[in-house]
Amino acid sequence: MAVTASSYTTRPLTPETWDDFAALVEANNGVWGGCWCMGFHPEGVGRGHTADGNRDAKRRHVDRGTVHQLLVYSGHECVGWCQYGSPAEPPRILNPAAYQKELVALPDWRIGCVFTGSRHRRQGVLRAAVAGALQAIAEAGGGLVEAYPEQLEDRGPQRGAYLHTGPETLFAEFGFVRDRRIAKWRWVMRREVAAAGSAR
Repeated sequence: MAVTASSYTTRPLTPETWDDFAALVEANNGVWGGCWCMGFHPEGVGRGHTADGNRDAKRRHVDRGTVHQLLVYSGHECVGWCQYGSPAEPPRILNPAAYQKELVALPDWRIGCVFTGSRHRRQGVLRAAVAGALQAIAEAGGGLVEAYPEQLEDRGPQRGAYLHTGPETLFAEFGFVRDRRIAKWRWVMRREVAAAGSAR
């Protein structure tokens, strides 16, 4: 069932919505030169990987059901997404050594990559994406959710940069709070999400 957030709707990434996702990726240079949103998956990206290989790996995850990703639609066009899942599903995160250093317990869920197509930025797409992901997590039983956004406060303008883990301010809007710093501008932020229908 579609989730409505502002003027957008969301749908999960599945074999049925693959073509919509692929169209957005291809319209944005494969996303960061051919990542295909594989950076948080076990295979990762970078040396030894190609755009075509990343595309095929992503499709295999979709076909196997080993990816949770909410696609955001404006009408019939896919314009962005939020990737999430259990820590075993997107196990790779940025700054892993710093993350592990003060880790007490893994969360139930983590939010990895967020993305908005270049023609739709600053129009509330990421807000709709995160809202949809949190609703999906609530419907799956809720739990402790982590995100790894970048701090904007006290930082110079990030001209031409895209924060693929999202800005801290966005997650603060949804009730996430800082847990610990893992890089100069990156934080672990956490929030407990109640199960849908729960009284707590």
